[in-house]
Amino acid sequence: MDRPKWEVADVFRRYGETYRNNHGASLSQVQRCVMTAIEVCRTAALGGHLERCDQCEYERNCFNSCRDRHCPKCQSLARAKWIEDRQAELLEVGYFHVVFTVPQEIAAIAYQNKDLVLGILFRVTAETLKTIAADPKHLGAEIGFFAVLHTWGQNLQFHPHLHCVVPGGGLTPDGRWISCRPNFFVHVRVLSKLFRRLFLEALQMEFDAGQLKFFHALEPLREPAAFGRQLAKLRACDWVVYAKQPFAGPQQVLDYVGRYTHRVAISNNRLLDIEGDQIQFKWKDYRNGDRVKAMSLSSDEFIRRFLMHVLPSGFHRIRYYGFLGNRYRNQKLAECRRLLGMTVAEPQPEGAKAEKEYRERYEELTARSLFQCPHCKQGTMVKVAILPRASSAAVQSVNSS
Repeated sequence: MDRPKWEVADVFRRYGETYRNNHGASLSQVQRCVMTAIEVCRTAALGGHLERCDQCEYERNCFNSCRDRHCPKCQSLARAKWIEDRQAELLEVGYFHVVFTVPQEIAAIAYQNKDLVLGILFRVTAETLKTIAADPKHLGAEIGFFAVLHTWGQNLQFHPHLHCVVPGGGLTPDGRWISCRPNFFVHVRVLSKLFRRLFLEALQMEFDAGQLKFFHALEPLREPAAFGRQLAKLRACDWVVYAKQPFAGPQQVLDYVGRYTHRVAISNNRLLDIEGDQIQFKWKDYRNGDRVKAMSLSSDEFIRRFLMHVLPSGFHRIRYYGFLGNRYRNQKLAECRRLLGMTVAEPQPEGAKAEKEYRERYEELTARSLFQCPHCKQGTMVKVAILPRASSAAVQSVNSS
């Protein structure tokens, strides 16, 4: 894939300092760190090394990555490594894709209480899936699944939702494997009603404990009566839980997770133009037949929307539940494989897998070579010098350029 003409880093480098000056009081420390990380990613500010072709003497500087999880340029290797780890956990069963989302009124509260309310979203989604699946009327088994948090819609507005990937079956209390009906997991109306009830109960508990904060337009919700009216309104409306088309097989699961797990709010290849004070990007209008359109935002609004999706420090956006939960995963997966009659590969002795340098890992996981000379296509790029980090003055120059 060709390198995009424009990058989110270009937006931050060009307009970031002005944004900081205008909105510094409202920026969290995490948001500031994300802005700086993206601005200096793969620049002299982070240092790196010099490479030279062993055939034609072509040289290039290779600067270090920021490795921030919100950076559009720093996800490919992390994504490929994550897929490799998950591949060993796939079962020879059908897989389902279930999405849990919340009404816009909840999204507004979540934006002002990210750690707390997004945590509720994970916890209640997991409880909903596990409770319904354990009911003998539906499946009667312990299921395993992972959930991936996305907080954005195509227009970059705050739209928190969880993508859940669920194997089609589970472990019964008497030690058997039971499969779901072909092409059907659980009726989404059943999931939706329990999800709504559990979520609103959890939200009310946090309100009663004084844990929720309300600012600006949401300030009236500080009053118990107003908050109660809001919850009553939300109990009366439908909540969206939907099941996408079941995966065709385990390999399609990997293709899916490769696209979804390490996404950021907007990828560089969606940017169309940066001109004057306007940022133009592609977006898909799901309400209009999935038509791809162009949207233009001021630099101030584009940065504001991007920063809406910066997660609290240490917040895990991929979580595992049931027999895929971290504590008993290996033990329970082994039992699932045994019950399904799967052939299990012999584990490698500890230390047998030698540590590879990042260029080897990159080529292995992405099928793209960082060794081949881009100039002559014949030689191999060899490291010949270390490039130290730039001075703080140079970093300031990068940020203001």
